[in-house]
Amino acid sequence: MIVFPAIDLIAGKVVRLEKGDRSKMTVYSEDPVSVAQDFMSQGATWLHVVDLSSAFEEPEENRALNDEAIRKLCQVKGLSIDVGGGVRSLQRIDELGSYGASRIALGTVLVKNPDFAAEAAAQFGELLVADIAAKDGQVKVNGWRDEAKLSVEEAVGNLSSFGFKHLVFTDISRDGMQTGIDVAAYVKIAKLAGFPVVASGGISSLSDISNFASAGEEFIEGCITGRALYEGAFTLRDALNAAGDKAFEGATSASVCTQESDKGSASC
Repeated sequence: MIVFPAIDLIAGKVVRLEKGDRSKMTVYSEDPVSVAQDFMSQGATWLHVVDLSSAFEEPEENRALNDEAIRKLCQVKGLSIDVGGGVRSLQRIDELGSYGASRIALGTVLVKNPDFAAEAAAQFGELLVADIAAKDGQVKVNGWRDEAKLSVEEAVGNLSSFGFKHLVFTDISRDGMQTGIDVAAYVKIAKLAGFPVVASGGISSLSDISNFASAGEEFIEGCITGRALYEGAFTLRDALNAAGDKAFEGATSASVCTQESDKGSASC
């Protein structure tokens, strides 16, 4: 299972919000690339990046600062970038792809303009990820501020017909709260979608991560964690270990071999 450390951006800064509330923001860093490099040094191979300034339709200055940060993050060698937030045109998808993004998430436009979503999926294929966030069974859009008047079942059930094969699903009531997770709910979402999901919202412990991994790769492709990492609930190394991340295990073995080799051991 993939563990996606999260970098949420507002005006080029790394932040976290409580339940998506812009007024409840904590700034963790003013250097997103440094944060990404730290995650990579702990074994990260993927990074989940959200352009909150675009999602919230903030002033152009803030959006430009985020865009510059995203460009730089996509240039960090060894990291695959999953980026979303305010992606509402083919031009923006093409632009993010040109930066080097490995996955691009469609959220609001997926719900409000399904014809566009289907067209985008046909044109860009597996580069695109469906990004659905919900609270109390109802889908929210525009940076989670507005009701879409659409149930989770309706929104998720349409994805395969649009051509999507990846889904990030966020439980808004738990996001940024470190309240723990409901694995069964995400398994249900995966069954509705017809493919595995990336789970987001509420991870507070290593047991949450191992429980997601135990659900099986046919249901859970990965999980996103942010605040728990920034506030020291656990390290990314431990999270990757809890997830059984093969890339992490390989990196760890290589590190051990290097250390043994330096000591003159022939065991590697």
